[in-house]
Amino acid sequence: MIDNNKIIETLEKKLMTFGGDVKTQNVGTVIKNTDGVVVATGLSRAIMGEKVIFENGNNGTILNLDEDNASIILLGEASSIREGDTLKTTGEMLSIEVSEELLGRVIDPLGNPLDNKPKIKKGKDMPLEKIAAGVVDREPVSVPLKTGVKAIDSMIPIGRGQRELIIGDRQTGKTAIAIDTIINQKFNKKPVICVYVAIGQKRSTIAQILDKLSSEDAMGYSIIVSASASDPAALQYLAPYAGIAIAEYFLEKGKDVLVVFDDLTKHAWAYRQISLVLRRPAGREAYPGDIFYLHSKLLERSVKLNKENGNGSITALPIIETQANDISAYIPTNVISITDGQIYLQTDLFYAGIRPAINVGQSVSRVGGAAQTPTIKSVSGKLRLELAQYNSLAAFAQFGSELDAATQKQLDRGKRLTEILKQPQYFPLTENLEVLSIYAVTGGLMDDVPIDSFQRFEKEMHDFVKKNHPKVLELLSTGEKPTEQTLKQVSKAVEEFKKRFE
Repeated sequence: MIDNNKIIETLEKKLMTFGGDVKTQNVGTVIKNTDGVVVATGLSRAIMGEKVIFENGNNGTILNLDEDNASIILLGEASSIREGDTLKTTGEMLSIEVSEELLGRVIDPLGNPLDNKPKIKKGKDMPLEKIAAGVVDREPVSVPLKTGVKAIDSMIPIGRGQRELIIGDRQTGKTAIAIDTIINQKFNKKPVICVYVAIGQKRSTIAQILDKLSSEDAMGYSIIVSASASDPAALQYLAPYAGIAIAEYFLEKGKDVLVVFDDLTKHAWAYRQISLVLRRPAGREAYPGDIFYLHSKLLERSVKLNKENGNGSITALPIIETQANDISAYIPTNVISITDGQIYLQTDLFYAGIRPAINVGQSVSRVGGAAQTPTIKSVSGKLRLELAQYNSLAAFAQFGSELDAATQKQLDRGKRLTEILKQPQYFPLTENLEVLSIYAVTGGLMDDVPIDSFQRFEKEMHDFVKKNHPKVLELLSTGEKPTEQTLKQVSKAVEEFKKRFE
């Protein structure tokens, strides 16, 4: 026969060992522990998303509430928790401590340092789950977030407060675009604070990114949140929410922040794994029904606040990995419908040597010219149209042997535009150099330069203009639409360089 008094007495003793009074604490008992998900009974006053503490000091968060028990995902080592262990609720929602000291650091989604540097001092508690700012608190996106990538800044511009998806197969340069954007922020007078969230990446890959950002002096305004492939699914699930919570700390101070989620496909996998253990019914492709809400509540927190609310912004660059260029799959279509446009990278273009391998036809920015300065808008207006015409003509020209002079000229211009938009990895350009390169082609100044010499011509032209015509670059840095006089000076500088180019 079970002695209830003895069970209560044992529970009281266990509770007293890790603080609290029986009458005020909501205490439960572990029934089972499966793959990092604990089922506990007795938590009658528990609420969804609440933080709980186990008697061995481990933390967890409640993700399921049934009639008789609660399911808790563990945020630490799972093997140490056994059947019969006690746990208590805290009355707190999951949060992360954020301060200025996080800049330059690598942390896990709970705020613990991973870079062998001194412990981070206490900061402000920022909730991982938060309702996004309302319509009244926002203003239209109008300030550009320059990526330093010619093809993006000219044709698919990103504004501060925008959500722009980077989508494509694995190994097509998605992360490279995001890292280029982070490196490019050092050219601003006030660098945009960058939060890079690595979800399900190899630790060696994260170490390479840290090394690159450090060597480019970009870690001074950057934070890396790491939930690697070897970390529990629970940490991979929480990582993007930790990243956006850190961004909101700086947003409250009126600053501009860029958050990169690399990548949300692996985030969806982690949530699917947790959901299957929680025995939630599976829907399409075995994902639970709330997978759309998971990403929409995250990306809705990207915002451009109005002056009354501090004028700060959070720009999100979510990354999605496709399989065999299939953007019509479940997770890609979900995230495409949440974001304000996408940069679509294609394997065929990558292997053809067009890097970044951006498919101009299927890439779009729904903010468009509102996120461009008049300088770059003036030279890139015809660019997208000319490239689109070239792509359709090039496909048609494969079947014809004789082409009229006008068509041949259009094909030649298209080849030159494609060539000038190629850019080496980790080599972002300032806006004035982007404008110089694009104008040199659209203005016909490079029509007599052999296509196979374009990359060398461009690099040497930039060095020549920096050294001999710094005033021209100053005129292209104002953000204003270039005058006829300015364009004449640009043409003169390029022509002068062409005479020296071998």
